[in-house]
Amino acid sequence: MNVLESASSNSNAIYPLELEVNGERRWLWVRAAETLLLTLRDHLGLTGCKPGCENGDCGACTVILNGLPMKSCLMLAVEADGQRITTIEGLKHSPVQEQFVLKQAFQCGYCTSGFIMNGHGLLSAHPDADPETIRLWLESNICRCTSYEEIHGAIMAALAANKEGGPAAGSS
Repeated sequence: MNVLESASSNSNAIYPLELEVNGERRWLWVRAAETLLLTLRDHLGLTGCKPGCENGDCGACTVILNGLPMKSCLMLAVEADGQRITTIEGLKHSPVQEQFVLKQAFQCGYCTSGFIMNGHGLLSAHPDADPETIRLWLESNICRCTSYEEIHGAIMAALAANKEGGPAAGSS
């Protein structure tokens, strides 16, 4: 029986976990049923990923897992064992962050880190994304405070800056 099978049969069991978070190797013990979101926030103090819907609809908990955006509320921490994770705290200055500020693509800020991480993932995976691809990519995040036009514009500008040899996309 592997760890995931064991975890599903005993959610109170404690398991060792090794993660690379923001470039640093971390070892800890987690409950079998604990999400990656809770592990990052409660065990590692990385509160940039936010609990929102806790069912994968809002995207406020988005992190980069092995180079791609992942909603950390949908993944058990034990599933991330041995994986490489970047949170908003570990993201180096990137065109996405810069353009979110310049385009004022936020209001209350609660969802901003999720959009930035998702945008960073888009920039890494699809550096030549067209406006429709960007729109579809951003559908996995929800903001109730601001217009998606500013967010879409910030991602478009970040892609353009990256193509023009602007700052690197940051770490992932």
